[in-house]
Amino acid sequence: MAKPGIVGWGAYIPRYRLPSTETSRLWGYPDAVPARLGVGEKSVAGPDEDSVTMGVEAALNALRRAGIDASRIGAVFVGSESKPYAVKPSATIIAEAIGATPDTMASDLEFACRAGSEGLRAALGLVEAGRIEYGLAIGSDTAQASPGDVLDFTAASGAAAYIVGPHNESVAVLEGVYTYVTDTPDFWRRDGSPYPLHGEAFTGQPAYFHHIVSAVKGLMDRLGLRPSDIDYAVFHQPNASFPRRAAKKLGIPLEKVEPGLVVKYIGNTYNASALLGLAKVLDEAKPGSRILLAPFGSGAGADAYSFIVTDLVEEKRPLAPRVIDYIERRKTITYSLYAKYRRLYRRIEW
Repeated sequence: MAKPGIVGWGAYIPRYRLPSTETSRLWGYPDAVPARLGVGEKSVAGPDEDSVTMGVEAALNALRRAGIDASRIGAVFVGSESKPYAVKPSATIIAEAIGATPDTMASDLEFACRAGSEGLRAALGLVEAGRIEYGLAIGSDTAQASPGDVLDFTAASGAAAYIVGPHNESVAVLEGVYTYVTDTPDFWRRDGSPYPLHGEAFTGQPAYFHHIVSAVKGLMDRLGLRPSDIDYAVFHQPNASFPRRAAKKLGIPLEKVEPGLVVKYIGNTYNASALLGLAKVLDEAKPGSRILLAPFGSGAGADAYSFIVTDLVEEKRPLAPRVIDYIERRKTITYSLYAKYRRLYRRIEW
């Protein structure tokens, strides 16, 4: 049976940007901290934006490129760490907004920054099994970090959406996928806690690197691939250094790591992080290219996908805004405005 693939992709990034220098100045960090992270500024959702509204915009862009009626989407999966409702699915709101209801499955997924990737794998599996004609997977998050924490430099907002479907309509066909998960407590947030906590030393080697490297090696062994066979490598991007270090561990040349690294310009968009990186690659990749995609989620787990780009990518590419279009559409704000937009303070009643 022919492998399924991506028939449409879409991105959305808010226009507001908070410079790292503004965060350093306010909280008294030395300039070396943002320099080490490699993030110049981060994207911030406006006061009327959340993970649902961003997910809708990304999904509409994916629909434009897919060229299908939304009513043909048989499953909508939304991965997010920042849902606007504690009890109410985001997937149903998005499905309704784009016209995919009522004859569809809709589910919210959770696995830290990997939940959007869970949705992508599930949608691909359902299409391959013949259960649905098309599926929609979305990764969308707003900035979540305790004010003054080191995560405050990178926690950003953005969304990416993928419509998957038949082989003959795909801009990138799935070659293979491999998943590696363990119980590694590197990042968590208990019920009722406003911000996540991180296990400092655990976030690197035992979590991010171990899982991504293991997933990629598992995929390459399964497909018989070598690092030289990869044309583009897209990893989860919590900062600008981790993806490059992962590539070095895998023997993948640094020039093949998502050109430009989206995280440098907009920060870590959590569930949209690797998926926005993939969108940027599809915005520019040539037919025949092999793309390695490796999202990571704290807790912890990683997926590794291999996609082969087809000729259709060039005719579908101009049908929606590119990632770079959103990156260049920017407006700088102060930390106080950021705090207001993200409701980081509460009014005191006297």
